[in-house]
Amino acid sequence: MNHPDKPRDFSDIQGGARSTEAVRGFGDIQSDARSTETPAGSERTYIVRSGDTLSHIAQQFYGRASRWKALYEANRDLLESPDRIFPGQALRIPDLDDDAF
Repeated sequence: MNHPDKPRDFSDIQGGARSTEAVRGFGDIQSDARSTETPAGSERTYIVRSGDTLSHIAQQFYGRASRWKALYEANRDLLESPDRIFPGQALRIPDLDDDAF
């Protein structure tokens, strides 16, 4: 049974998994792994896996590794350095315009 007052335990989630749960502190933003399209201005959440880099994640989501800066800017509150991401971190993946970064 789901209890909205009780925090959910996500300790068994594998790296790289996508969640359909709302991320606390980010309003009603949700990631729907079944959907290939997202509304304009939306963002997804990505769980960092071992060996990931911002460039690798940017390539995966945007088709260009050079867009790593957009990921860093969207997650500056979580990241001390763009070179220091860790497995299990939940990163925001913003929806970008074609001309961005």
